[in-house]
Amino acid sequence: MDKSIAPQSTLECTHTIPYNLPTMRAVIQRVIEASVTIDGPLFSTIGPGLLVLLGVEEGDEMEDVTWLSGKISRMRIFPDGDGKMNRSVLEAGGEVLIVSQFTLHASTKKGNRPSFLRAAHPLHSEPLYCEFCKAMEQEIGKPCGRGVFGADMKISLVNDGPITILIDSRARE
Repeated sequence: MDKSIAPQSTLECTHTIPYNLPTMRAVIQRVIEASVTIDGPLFSTIGPGLLVLLGVEEGDEMEDVTWLSGKISRMRIFPDGDGKMNRSVLEAGGEVLIVSQFTLHASTKKGNRPSFLRAAHPLHSEPLYCEFCKAMEQEIGKPCGRGVFGADMKISLVNDGPITILIDSRARE
């Protein structure tokens, strides 16, 4: 079976994109508030802004960090004066909470137990998670809330809208 995606357009496009390209994934949720608790006590909290669940795959690199943090920080999903989604988190003065989540790379192709083989090893993913957090702080000009990499975290949020968007560094849509 051919494991490739057909090109979207046939205009001078003769290549295909393999399914197995690494992709840094994020689930972005516009929130009224979000928080992380670890072993009971509150660890990190934000007011209105974005909760970003970030999954790193083997092969991801700084280019993915740069593109994804820029895309998320400039995504216009906050209402303007007319109520239209026309402002970014920066323009809205929102906060960002970033939580690592390797399960975004789950494969459910075989059986009923997800496989996480595509998720990057912590020695690769933790530094990229940290770099993503730094890049996002640079983009929005203030500190971001964070989870603790590899910890068993409890995430609470009040989704606003609801607005929930899945984005990855290879589709670049």
